[in-house]
Amino acid sequence: MQPRLIALSGPLKGKLFPCLDTELSFGREPSNQVVLNDSLVSRRHCSISSEGSHFRVVDFESLNGTFVNRLPAHETVLSHGDRINVGTSEFVFLEHETTEADLAPDTLNPQPGPANPTTITLELPRSEGVYLDPERLASLIPGDLRIARDLAALLRISAAINAIRNQDELQARLLELIFEVLPAERAAILLLGHNADEFVSGTYRQQGAAPAGPFRFSHTVTRHVLREGVAVMANDIAADPSFIPTESLVASSVRCVLCVPLIVFEQKLGVVYADATDLSAQFDQTHLQLLTGIAAIASVALEHARYVEWLEGENRRLQDEINIEHDMVGDSGRMRDVYQFVSKVAASESTVLICGESGTGKELVARAIHRNSKRANMPFVAINCAALVETLLESELFGHEKGAFTGAIAQKKGKIEIAQGGTLFLDEIGELAPSMQAKLLRVLQQREFERVGGNHPIQANIRVIAATNRNLEEAMKTGMFRPDLYFRLNVVSVTMPPLRERTEDIPLLSAYFVQKYTRESSRPVAGISREAHALLKNYDWPGNVRELENAIERAVVLGSSDHIRPEDLPESLVERQQPAHEGELRYHDAVNSMKRQLILRAVQESGGNFTEAAKLLDLHPNYLHRLVRNMDLREELRKAGSRPPGKLR
Repeated sequence: MQPRLIALSGPLKGKLFPCLDTELSFGREPSNQVVLNDSLVSRRHCSISSEGSHFRVVDFESLNGTFVNRLPAHETVLSHGDRINVGTSEFVFLEHETTEADLAPDTLNPQPGPANPTTITLELPRSEGVYLDPERLASLIPGDLRIARDLAALLRISAAINAIRNQDELQARLLELIFEVLPAERAAILLLGHNADEFVSGTYRQQGAAPAGPFRFSHTVTRHVLREGVAVMANDIAADPSFIPTESLVASSVRCVLCVPLIVFEQKLGVVYADATDLSAQFDQTHLQLLTGIAAIASVALEHARYVEWLEGENRRLQDEINIEHDMVGDSGRMRDVYQFVSKVAASESTVLICGESGTGKELVARAIHRNSKRANMPFVAINCAALVETLLESELFGHEKGAFTGAIAQKKGKIEIAQGGTLFLDEIGELAPSMQAKLLRVLQQREFERVGGNHPIQANIRVIAATNRNLEEAMKTGMFRPDLYFRLNVVSVTMPPLRERTEDIPLLSAYFVQKYTRESSRPVAGISREAHALLKNYDWPGNVRELENAIERAVVLGSSDHIRPEDLPESLVERQQPAHEGELRYHDAVNSMKRQLILRAVQESGGNFTEAAKLLDLHPNYLHRLVRNMDLREELRKAGSRPPGKLR
């Protein structure tokens, strides 16, 4: 007798399939020899083929697995009477004459159906989830084929989604897998934002078709699931008084709903939602249990994917900040803010205003913005608005035609024209004359200009970066600066911190300048002594980084040892009264103390006349004034009854 299969249950119940030498394949795709229209069956699920005198069943890594005599089968040789389960279908393999026992239903393996046919709505607390309780699950596995099949599905889902790090890809794949194990027509993953009652993102799919229009779901069900933290199954929701279906759900004929919370570390991430319009394909308690188990796995995977994406974004941001090209030196919090500012604005075309005291490095910021922008390969042109008189500045900025004024013997391009395609840096913009302010405003508004003596407009394809050490808002109030120009310039702005507000950068800056001027002067300097470092850190640096650079350059050039010592630094640093440090600066403390006593005695003996006091000390009066200022002697002279410097008799 020819070997054959008989379908005992499922959509093909009663049909006979002869087992020939060719492969007998099972699955949802029409190309299979045994086509099963069952959501629990994969597109290509398994096959039975001959192997000599035997027949072997091979599972194609299907999501829900293939079972022979209630045991998962990857590759199994079949014997007469073996029961093969594929989805909700059961087949019996026969090699010779049949008996009634061969075709009798498997009492140990009842076919799945609605667990509670009369139940419209069922709630499942997480504590009652079979797949979340190992002890309860262990007691159910022997003899229950469906639980074994669902466990196999959970393992495959876990392996599939835990290999995906991208959040969108993870959600899409998860929905595909849900359609493999549930008789749902639509499914969605809805995620919460900061507001625990509002979904901020959602991914949804429709079985066998592309999504059409916005996804409409039962807000009543999802709110209940989120509020109570329970999984909900509702069959025939139109007849269930517990839920009031929305007009959109009524219009779409949704009858059955499954909704399960996504919870990780006691935090609600959102819900998994599935529904169907076919009332005959009701969800049952096993479907609810399975989706609860899937949600438990998916919650962790989604949280990990979200965290990985955040880490990758943060890493990119830090890399962008680290990788910006610049010549600035400093690692203080204030400077890190500047680096972050540069990384953000460099990619844009916005006009930038850089504020700050003289010597803080405003031009370095402008150059860094240019070097990290898409204009980096084009010119960077700088002009100091305070360095030229108005007439020369206009010609320098806009250029002039031949014969435009006396001495204009040839046409000349201005800075704007030279900077075409690149960046124009306007330093000391606060010193710009009112007439020039109006002309610059036209360039910013119209993006065009005319040379001096010309009458043809020239397009200005430039990015403008301006810098000032003045308070432009105060200048606007006094009428010295045009408000409309200020607002055109101040699209994005940054204020460079003075050196006294980032003293932690002084050692780094000092070391950088020592290396720089050691190379230029060819005089080996190994570093800075501890005493000199104390002087550098305790000085308030009114000239900021520029003054520090000059002080280090002077010390490198004039010093006589392999380390910069206090006597190598400018007198303004050494003469400044320093806070007491035990064991430090003893020599210079003694020298300064003696200087103070000599000056105070000379001024007192001269009756407060600084010119006479200077003669007594054999000093120039101007130098005496500077010593009094640097050593903070004004208050002591005032207490001594002398007139303060500047009020000489």
